[in-house]
Amino acid sequence: MNRPPTGIATATGPDLPVSPWDAGSFRVGRLPTIEFGRGRVETLPERIVEIGRRVLLVTGRRSLEASGRLGRLLDRLAELGAEVERVVVEGEPTPDLVDGTVSRFRSAGIEVVVGIGGGSALDAAKAIAGLLRTRTSILDHLEGVGRGIPYGGPAVPFVAVPTTAGTGSEATRNAVITRPGPDGFKRSFRDERLVAQLAVVDPDLLLGLAPETIAGNGMDACTQLIEAYVSTGAGAFTDGLALAGLEATRDGLLRWHAAVAAGDPGPAETAPFRERMAFAALASGICLAQAGLGAVHGIVAPLGALTGVGHGTGCGILLAETTRTNLRALAERAPQHRPSARYARIARLLLDEPSLDDSAALAALPDLLADWARRLGLPRLRDVGLREADIDWVVERSRGSSMRTNPIVLTDAEIAGILRAAL
Repeated sequence: MNRPPTGIATATGPDLPVSPWDAGSFRVGRLPTIEFGRGRVETLPERIVEIGRRVLLVTGRRSLEASGRLGRLLDRLAELGAEVERVVVEGEPTPDLVDGTVSRFRSAGIEVVVGIGGGSALDAAKAIAGLLRTRTSILDHLEGVGRGIPYGGPAVPFVAVPTTAGTGSEATRNAVITRPGPDGFKRSFRDERLVAQLAVVDPDLLLGLAPETIAGNGMDACTQLIEAYVSTGAGAFTDGLALAGLEATRDGLLRWHAAVAAGDPGPAETAPFRERMAFAALASGICLAQAGLGAVHGIVAPLGALTGVGHGTGCGILLAETTRTNLRALAERAPQHRPSARYARIARLLLDEPSLDDSAALAALPDLLADWARRLGLPRLRDVGLREADIDWVVERSRGSSMRTNPIVLTDAEIAGILRAAL
């Protein structure tokens, strides 16, 4: 008879069987203090000055100013006695942006770095906070392309406030840094000391996002949740969170996108969808930080460096074909491997068909994800500048850290096949 793990209480009684359950072994890395909910941003100035009064504010280009929130934030910080410096991030953070900002403010006595914006602003702020108190360059620490110098810290305390719903950067320990072009890269600066001290996740900050931003960011979160759930690093700690995030994505993403694409909906109309996607993105960040990712993220890094396609859009373009390829490879080389059953569970959840058998669920999942990409208006790879002649270049550079936790090792020919199918 199967017994529950030692120390786990059960209501089935001493003589009744229980379902097999095994938490396995896992490690939980550092997480921020998380404040989630509508209106949470109103308390942000007070929370910032609890940490420090010499503030470096790292923001995106427009969202805060367009909403009027930037002025209110700066006024309140001034009332509380804070001194604020500001950096604006346009596009994805580059080594030059990070090192230049660090050089500019290294002697300014910054006590807290606050990142407000999408994933690029948060990643830039995270990297800057990590380097302000060191004498090193971002290129000393980037995975795969850096000088291989271990990061020694300490980091300046970092506060993360996302204004998009996709990357989950508010909960991760890595900052993605990009050097665009044929000789470029997209790599992570990664260390637990980079994790935000505080993450303020307010769905009201998602008001005003364009349909294409909702689509790309939403598919980024969806991809991260799926990849973390089927990852070789998946475990009991992240499983429930990944499934909850996917349920929120199922019920939020397409409805939010459709409402915004149809016109100018009022805040109340989109509030439930914004809340779901803010949670999905946060959950995806927690899950990827603890469980790892997979082949989509392995491929999209060099793809983005070469073509400039937005990270989330690239994920959305690749997700269906990568899922199809993973499922085919599992069926051919590891038919009893547990990720197949996990993919089936994802399919039943996203289809909202709990009685669907595994075979039918696995057959339906890639087509469902392709239909989501179509309904969200995502382009094909040829539309973002990838050419047949570029495929070998992308394949050669796709074996980064994300690929190492894909549920099955893909061949170069399989990775090339994904790219060709998505052209």
